[in-house]
Amino acid sequence: MAGHGSYLKKYTETLVKDVGIEPACELTGKSKATLGRYYSDHPEHSDRFMPIDAVINLEKAAGYPHVTSALAELQGITLSHDERRSNSPKTGGVNSDIIALSQRFAMLMSEYQQSIEDGIITVNEAKRLLKETSLLQQVLIDMKLHLEDENG
Repeated sequence: MAGHGSYLKKYTETLVKDVGIEPACELTGKSKATLGRYYSDHPEHSDRFMPIDAVINLEKAAGYPHVTSALAELQGITLSHDERRSNSPKTGGVNSDIIALSQRFAMLMSEYQQSIEDGIITVNEAKRLLKETSLLQQVLIDMKLHLEDENG
């Protein structure tokens, strides 16, 4: 667990910082010190991890499920995170999907071009590319569902 522990602690810290330390304290009912222990790399805190209910509360408030994604990666599982959370059903069918597909692909290529300019893709650039790739994948899934609906 030693290798996995430090990996999970890194993503726990990212989650807390994504939400903000003060809001994280309110959402979890934990103190700053306690939250800090959950992602501390000091040997005396190596066996302390954030409780799953606290992770759930923070991930609801965060922009991304950091700890859940880290757990999935450790198990070789791929998650699909749909950030759109639209309040109204999407209309327009396949034609709208084709337009969305080309726009999303253009965004991916733009991110790639910016990332590869210096010949090195950094961790943050890779994260942006992954996000764009996931959004492109979601457009393809929507398109598939629309095609299935139209063709019975």
